[in-house]
Amino acid sequence: MSRTNLDPIVTFPDGSHLLISTACSKEGSFSCALYTATIAADDRGTFHVISNHLDAATCLVAQEDAYSYAQRLYPRSAETMKRPPYLIWPGPGPTGNADV
Repeated sequence: MSRTNLDPIVTFPDGSHLLISTACSKEGSFSCALYTATIAADDRGTFHVISNHLDAATCLVAQEDAYSYAQRLYPRSAETMKRPPYLIWPGPGPTGNADV
């Protein structure tokens, strides 16, 4: 399952970001991953995976699980976090690649 979308949840005081990625598998289940990202002045980014969440039956359930986890990880930023729904990648096309 490839992840091609990132949606910011919160920007921390140091300028780094907490991002979420949501993906849909060919089987129709959804999953999310949380990342921290630091973007340099030349627009190059450094990304670190914080967590991968198990599959969920619906997109919203997967995103709510990830959001809840993010709130527990970063309680000082919890009130300013963007709530679901987030961007979603529809999943691979017939060739296994995203259809554009």
